[in-house]
Amino acid sequence: MAQQIKDPVLLRKIAMQLKQLRRERNITQDIFFYDTNIHIARIETGKVNPSVSTLKAICNYFEISLVEFFDQVEAM
Repeated sequence: MAQQIKDPVLLRKIAMQLKQLRRERNITQDIFFYDTNIHIARIETGKVNPSVSTLKAICNYFEISLVEFFDQVEAM
């Protein structure tokens, strides 16, 4: 089985963007988990490579598109 590709720089940027989105909306990791059943803390470490489906669910929660999310990530 092929090894999963991980880009540590991209994962850190995704982590920073998620933290920023949560903080702007005053949402704790616990509240986020309660609302979504997603352990965002694991992603916010920058060590976990989230699936596209997970990122889509996160974007839906924050009411932004994947394009908007990644535009912000790329701007970092």
